[in-house]
Amino acid sequence: MDVPVYLFTGFLESGKSSMMKETLSDPEFNDGSKTLILACEQGEVEFDKTFLKQTHSVLVNIENKEQLTADYLEKLEHEYRPKQVFIEFNGMWSVTEFLDMEFPLNWMLVQIISTVDAQTFMMYVNNMRSLMYDQLVHSEMILINRCDSNTKKSFLRSNIKAINKGAQIIYESVDGGINDLPEDDLPFDINASVIDIQDDDYGLWYMDALDHPYKYDGKVVRFKGKVVHIEKDNRSFVIGRYAMVCCAEDTSLIGYLCKSVKPVKLVMNEWITLTARIVVEYDEEYQRNLVVPHAQAIEPAEELQDDLVYFS
Repeated sequence: MDVPVYLFTGFLESGKSSMMKETLSDPEFNDGSKTLILACEQGEVEFDKTFLKQTHSVLVNIENKEQLTADYLEKLEHEYRPKQVFIEFNGMWSVTEFLDMEFPLNWMLVQIISTVDAQTFMMYVNNMRSLMYDQLVHSEMILINRCDSNTKKSFLRSNIKAINKGAQIIYESVDGGINDLPEDDLPFDINASVIDIQDDDYGLWYMDALDHPYKYDGKVVRFKGKVVHIEKDNRSFVIGRYAMVCCAEDTSLIGYLCKSVKPVKLVMNEWITLTARIVVEYDEEYQRNLVVPHAQAIEPAEELQDDLVYFS
């Protein structure tokens, strides 16, 4: 029988242990079957003997990453015969390297969940972005906890979506409740006859349009970007900018497939200002509805001195 494995990632004191304890206290995960908990770091919240007994769990502490090998996991499987495995990963270890490791044959990784402390997020983004990238890039669900009235939802969401577009994001308030934070005020007028997107606001607009495409359906938008692809018929092209993902050497295009009724004369890598009517269309590759700009006017534009996208 397959043994489901749940991997919890995030930096120290970001709330991994608390989330694991809450999950294991849920009757869906606590039906009397044995759970193996692998704790790869020691935070403020501990798995005490009472909790382990109540949840039918056994705790194994992993002292260093050299200990965490395929052979060691196989040894734990034979010793404990768990029905499910919860792994609290170390925030300073490489998740990517761990996922490349062989698991016991009957262990099946079913979900990667990450925790983020809203109050320390900016510090980690500015100083340890490559480490944060590795902690978040593989996750299916990301819990942003310790949110309060000062939390900038757009900043958090945009930076995380630049790393992992497909992740589900959940916001949790300081008191532990699920927090439906209100949308931050956008730095452009969504009701203007032509929505002018300033260069510094491109990233926020892109992520908002990704999350809420129908907000822009039928609107006319004007923005600047670089032509990065041109279809052979010259009626479709990709325009966008690049966002830093984990480091300055690792960037990701955040752009749009644009369409035109008539063929357009464009040159690869030229900068243009595009005025376009937005149409929401289904994208087979992403299997979701996306914003598709339909060109109304194209003007040459000066290249930006700093062309990287920021989400502050």
